[in-house]
Amino acid sequence: MNFADIFIIAGFVILMLIISGLVIFLIYMLIFDRNQKKHSILRNYPVLGRIRYFFEKIGPEMRQYWFNSDTEGKPFSRDDYEHIVKSAKYLRDVIGFGSKRDFDEEGLYVRNDMFPKLAEEMKMDRNTLVATKRYILMKDPLLSQREEKWEDEDSNAYLLHEDDAVVIGPNTEHPFVLKGLIGMSAMSYGALGKNAITSLSKGLGMAKGTWMNTGEGGLSPYHLEGGVDIIMQIGPAMFGVRDPNGEMDWEELKRKSKIPQIKAFEVKLAQGAKTRGGHIDAEKVNPEIAAIRKVEPYKSIDSPNRFIQYSDVPSICDFIEEIRNQSGKPVGLKLVVGGTDSVQELAKYMKETGKGPDFITVDGGEGGTGASYQELIDSVGLPIRSALPILVSTLEKYGVRDRVKIIASGKLFTPDRIAIALAMGADLINIARGFMITVGCIQTLKCHSNACPVGVATTDPDLQKALVIDEKKYRVVNYLVNLRKGLFRISAAAGIESPVHFQPRHIMYKDEKGIVIPLESIINDIQGQIKTS
Repeated sequence: MNFADIFIIAGFVILMLIISGLVIFLIYMLIFDRNQKKHSILRNYPVLGRIRYFFEKIGPEMRQYWFNSDTEGKPFSRDDYEHIVKSAKYLRDVIGFGSKRDFDEEGLYVRNDMFPKLAEEMKMDRNTLVATKRYILMKDPLLSQREEKWEDEDSNAYLLHEDDAVVIGPNTEHPFVLKGLIGMSAMSYGALGKNAITSLSKGLGMAKGTWMNTGEGGLSPYHLEGGVDIIMQIGPAMFGVRDPNGEMDWEELKRKSKIPQIKAFEVKLAQGAKTRGGHIDAEKVNPEIAAIRKVEPYKSIDSPNRFIQYSDVPSICDFIEEIRNQSGKPVGLKLVVGGTDSVQELAKYMKETGKGPDFITVDGGEGGTGASYQELIDSVGLPIRSALPILVSTLEKYGVRDRVKIIASGKLFTPDRIAIALAMGADLINIARGFMITVGCIQTLKCHSNACPVGVATTDPDLQKALVIDEKKYRVVNYLVNLRKGLFRISAAAGIESPVHFQPRHIMYKDEKGIVIPLESIINDIQGQIKTS
């Protein structure tokens, strides 16, 4: 028997074994599925039922990549996602042929000036540069991986002129001075892995003039890795500054406040996507995370939906005052606006007592989260474009608007969205998911499972290997620099020399019939409601 005959016989045997295995597997499925009591379809149609469940399982990916149009898809459409990715990867922010926006729908538009500002007329910091890297696309073939070249790039940082710098807590011992309007919203170590936090910290530090919010999970060494300015958040569970009984450890707060990178503290009342406390599963609470949060390892931990110790405006303002006195640094309040009267008690108390926060972070209901409940994500808390005018108008009504800076967040991931928020009264902007996308997020919606396949929202050491810090940090830089550049560009189109000068008069609202209403008129109506409430 020659080699060819042996090869043929071996191949035939292998083929028969495969066929026999499939037949045995199908017979087993027929018997098992027809007798199981959980799934009706499998009892009647074992084979077809298995095929159905297979396609159901891969349905999200099929819709994301094949069937959803470029402007569909939630929370971010393909266009939204690719805009962030291309900006971060290629340092490019141009598109061709025209907009995909449906101009027949209602929406907000930036009012362009007949005589826009020239580039040389823009008031900005022209001296600060950012050293980064970007990809140059060489070839993009259909059946093989695209060919790209990674090259060094020196870019203007597009920071504010020092005259326009935003100062938080000017009357505190250590005011927080910012020359960039955009920073990273609260994202905890534990919700995100160490590679993701480190990449974000390094990238933001390289971009300069920005900040990073720790989230309520406490300050980790990874937040500090890149030298970026830090806003340390304190949530209802007081992770990172708590004693063994869950009460505030003031000595620990003092120790944290002496870290030069910590520029401010933020007391969290609520988050747009979850007006409730946080939760982290036991498997995520490894010894390192437990030490940072000052809890026991490998036990599920929950943050209550409000501070147990502080249940009203006077008590929470006293808490803010004590943090400011102990730390010497600005203290803010993070909240969600639920109605036109939501912040009246706070504003009134601030006026009557002189107490209160140095900044208010207002989070829209469209914001993201690692995990929450559908009924809270979808229906509790107003979106940012409704919440902002209410907050601003209420603070103005009681004459305390000038005492606080307002940080807005809620899908403000493009320059035009940011410009509209600034025109509505925001002083600064927070972004979370936009930055997650820059470090690799592909929207698998598995943030709550510790099974993020790209190593972003997971503490699994094997999965985190997918995220290469020394590559992703440059994407963070590029995205932020492009946002700032676009913000100056849209400011020039509006006829103003800096984005800090956006006002309601720069925005127009168009309804579905084509009727145009100035944003000023809409805000005046809101102010009227608040004045009479």
